[in-house]
Amino acid sequence: MISASNAVSAYLRATQAATPQPQAETGFSQAAQSFEKLMAAADTDAVGAMSGTTETHQLVQSLSEAELALDTAVAIRDKVVEAYQEILRMPA
Repeated sequence: MISASNAVSAYLRATQAATPQPQAETGFSQAAQSFEKLMAAADTDAVGAMSGTTETHQLVQSLSEAELALDTAVAIRDKVVEAYQEILRMPA
């Protein structure tokens, strides 16, 4: 027969085991955060240029960095899709 104290201790062990542990930052998550910051900076500079608070050369530099980051992200996505398609073509 299961006692109440055994049930409580089993429940506590299960909740501790199911609690997600903090994970270390991976290169991919850092790259995604960097990409997000670049895009946010480009948006901020674009709004600043429209309102006259950002210099034109700053806007051009920010947009160039954002374009380069977007091109890189698209190239990575294309490689991942290509690898996935290769895996799907493998015989089972």
